[in-house]
Amino acid sequence: MSVPDYMQCAEDHQTLLVVVQPVGIVPEENFFRIYKRISTVSQINVRDSQRVLYIRYRHHYPPENNEWGDFQTHRKVVGLIIITDCSSAKDWPQTFEKFHLQKEIYGSTLYDSRLFVFGLQEEVAEQPRTDVAFYPSYDECETVEKRIEDFIESLFIVLESKRLDRATDKSGDKIPLLCVPFEKKDFVGLDTDSRHYKKRCQGRMRKHVGDLCLQAGMLQDSLVHYHMAVELLRSVNDFLWLGAALEGLCSASVIYHYPGGTGGKAGARRAQGSSLPTEASNRHRPGALTSNGINADTSAEIGRAKNCLGPEDIIDKYKEAISYYSKYKNAGVIELEACVKAVRVLAIQKRSMEASEFLQNAVYINLRQLSEEEKIQRYSILSELYERIGFHRKSAFFKRVAAMQCVAPSISEPGWRACYKLLLETLPGYSLSLDPKDFSKGTHKGWAAVQMRLLHELVYASRRMGNPALSVRHLSFLLQTMLDFLSDQEKKDVTQSLENYTSKCPGTMQFITLPEGLRLPPVPFTKLPIVRSVKLLNLPVSLRPQKMKSLLGQNMSAKSPFIYSPIIAHNRGEERSKKIDFQWVQGDVCEVQLMVYNPMPFELRVENMGLLTAGVEFESLPAALSLPAESGLYPVTLVGVPQTTGQITINGYHTSVFGVFSDCLLDNLPGLKTNGCAVEVIPALPRLQISTSLPRSAHTLQPSSGDDISTSVSVQLYNGETQQLVIKLENIGTEPLEKLEVTAKTVNSKEKLYGEFLSWKLEDTLSQFPLKPGKIATFNVNIKVKLDFSCQENLLQDLSDDGISISGLPLSSPFRQIVKPRVDSKPINATESGKVGDFSHVKTLEAILNFKYSGGPGHADGYYRNLSLGLHVEVEPSVFFTHVSTLPATSTRQCHLLLDVFNSTEHELTVSAKNNEDLVLHAGECQRMAIQVDKFNFESFPDSPGERIQFANPKQLEEERQQAKGLEINSKLDVCWKIISFNIWEASVEGVLNQLVLEHLQLAPLQWVYLLLCSRDLHYINFYWKGDSLASIEEHFLIIMPYLVATVFI
Repeated sequence: MSVPDYMQCAEDHQTLLVVVQPVGIVPEENFFRIYKRISTVSQINVRDSQRVLYIRYRHHYPPENNEWGDFQTHRKVVGLIIITDCSSAKDWPQTFEKFHLQKEIYGSTLYDSRLFVFGLQEEVAEQPRTDVAFYPSYDECETVEKRIEDFIESLFIVLESKRLDRATDKSGDKIPLLCVPFEKKDFVGLDTDSRHYKKRCQGRMRKHVGDLCLQAGMLQDSLVHYHMAVELLRSVNDFLWLGAALEGLCSASVIYHYPGGTGGKAGARRAQGSSLPTEASNRHRPGALTSNGINADTSAEIGRAKNCLGPEDIIDKYKEAISYYSKYKNAGVIELEACVKAVRVLAIQKRSMEASEFLQNAVYINLRQLSEEEKIQRYSILSELYERIGFHRKSAFFKRVAAMQCVAPSISEPGWRACYKLLLETLPGYSLSLDPKDFSKGTHKGWAAVQMRLLHELVYASRRMGNPALSVRHLSFLLQTMLDFLSDQEKKDVTQSLENYTSKCPGTMQFITLPEGLRLPPVPFTKLPIVRSVKLLNLPVSLRPQKMKSLLGQNMSAKSPFIYSPIIAHNRGEERSKKIDFQWVQGDVCEVQLMVYNPMPFELRVENMGLLTAGVEFESLPAALSLPAESGLYPVTLVGVPQTTGQITINGYHTSVFGVFSDCLLDNLPGLKTNGCAVEVIPALPRLQISTSLPRSAHTLQPSSGDDISTSVSVQLYNGETQQLVIKLENIGTEPLEKLEVTAKTVNSKEKLYGEFLSWKLEDTLSQFPLKPGKIATFNVNIKVKLDFSCQENLLQDLSDDGISISGLPLSSPFRQIVKPRVDSKPINATESGKVGDFSHVKTLEAILNFKYSGGPGHADGYYRNLSLGLHVEVEPSVFFTHVSTLPATSTRQCHLLLDVFNSTEHELTVSAKNNEDLVLHAGECQRMAIQVDKFNFESFPDSPGERIQFANPKQLEEERQQAKGLEINSKLDVCWKIISFNIWEASVEGVLNQLVLEHLQLAPLQWVYLLLCSRDLHYINFYWKGDSLASIEEHFLIIMPYLVATVFI
């Protein structure tokens, strides 16, 4: 026997072998339709008996294997079913002749045969025949199953008669010697009368009768015969047949212990264990063979000993049987099949290590030169058996060997599809899955080198199949999942191959469905490049939407009344991890920053990189980038425009690398850091762009309040100068600008300002609203610089060092003195110059103009935007009042205010005051100016603070009163200065006037108290005159004099 049956299992020993074959031209589809229906009749209950008959069908069976039918009866073809097409009566004789020729092939072992004829409908079909069945077509054959049952009953009748014939043989010592094919020549010339020969004949016959009993459904009787055969054959050292007897004993015991079968078809066989005691005790069959020939009762021969082997004993007997088979070179197929049967039993017993020993033995069994198809079958069955015992990697190894055998060089037409299919089946054994998600969970499993080899073989097989899309998918999977295990040269080779494939068939994100029904998921390149963090960026400060302040009490439901709650804190933490606390605006460009890394040893070009979003219609603006080799973390900003409002979720990004399009989801990126993936998109708002008449500033404003300055302008002014700033407001958005509010604040300034620094009239600008997209409105701002005009102390020191006392000069002789800075007192640096007090030091003022604007749908939802303009003003000194004093005038209501004015500019200028002549000063010149002024009445400034400021600092209150007095005096003086050919600008004396000067400029606060004693009654009458002259007081005295009795001055 040269062709092994790798599907053999222990329970096949109780089956009858029936071959079903086509004759003539029979369509394959029709044949297998009928064959499948015939195969459904695999067991029948014997009439008037508790026995069950099992049938094993084959559509191909080598005739040489049939010659081993005496050795093991389940190898004998006992039934033949022929299926043929016959459309006319003329073809019938030829068809029937072919039927007889086919029967002759298995004629020596056939019990019965049947011919099923399809298509014959004439008178021949009406002739009654027991071995022929006629059917008009393959669709009209309802009685096939019934005829098969009748056919099996006829097989049972023959089987039972043969069993009884063997059991009741009266030939005495003349029992025939059963032989296997290769033994016939060895027994020629043997002494047939020797006791050794007779025991050999009896033992082999016992074993043969045991096979017949097992096929006939008499399990207990078969066990008895097998035990006796083992004893007889062991005594004569008939090892080949002893192995067969032991295998038969194992098979009967397996059938008893595992009624569900060992071939993996659960429920295919009915349990028989319950019928054995009744069957053994009630059945009495005369004529059973004994050592002397006949015995009346076989059950009494063994006595009460237990005939069935235990689970452990079954394996031991299998080992013994296989060891006997291995002694015979021609019994290799028998040995191989016995190993396979033992492995199936051990798989049920979950004894994997022992099963692997049997399989290892089966691998090294040397058979004849096998064909390529037989090699494929052998390796596939070995793989299946290793899989059943849990040796997955070993199973994958043999299946891969079978796959390679499908495309062996000796095959004229290699089966690449079969090779590819078998390679796919090896993946689980090597811990390899074609789903890239399985490789993003924890550490790598399996041997990477073997996995890469297998993936390369899949790529090559799919290419030879003519499926480039499949090749691209497997090569992409190899690059994505095995990137960490590839050398630099392997990375270059794989990427070059991938580019060659994708030039013909680009990689997509679509599932690929194979003919076997397997769906290959897409392979996104999440490692090309590797993304370490994703951060949603807020809009620029000038474009960030802000919510208008709502009424108190709104949004209070979101806050917890408790100081701490672990549940609430946890939930809020989850919210923060997903949703961002800022908003995007519909129609505005939004940004997401990715920190990426190129793991490749060469420059990586990434094309068509954009965002994947959900929840809001989003227009992604793709980007292309080139990352240097092993670049380290590299920032990449992806942009897009939300087209609708609502909550948008950033799910991932898409790329195109090496011709493969990838959709990379953030959930599939291991170790990713993100500040959240969901952000609210509010309705559209207008966008305001400003341009000014002033140049941009090189200075960067750093406001303490954290305001972001979008644009900064600078201007250089003299102290006291006023200049107009023209601002153009352009609506560069798509929504109309409807609302505008302007505010200003001074920042980072230690200088004291007098008067209003920035002023404007917003009504002129608002008259141009609503400002449509693309339109421009003008906004004018007046910049008025008025700092302290008093001189620093070191300048006075400089003048004193030169021997000049300004305060001591007589009024009638004004002087002219050019003052220059002293060289030896030159400051070391700019910081010290401010401290030393250089009279030419330039001071700086910084202010921020805030434009709060809104419009469109965003305005309806209560949102606005802020745009800030920074203003950097460098204030150069103009004139200084180096000294201030007063002299009395001819009238008590007037006085002379003496101002020593110093020109610190490089130009000639004139200084003027109200009702006073102009004073011309050259560059660096100082002159005294005398201004006659009326004294001031400060009644409007109370001495005691009111209720509004009763808790304020007294020193602060005094400074405020002094400042107010200085402001009133300055407004009356109207001191101005002018450079030739320039405008007239103001010069303020507010910061120059000290307390003494203010007292001299104030009318004397006189208080008179009179106690008038009248003639009749004594009355205390107080009269107060404040600020009145002496003449007016005298007039009051004249009025009250007639009534005066006594006057007391207090």
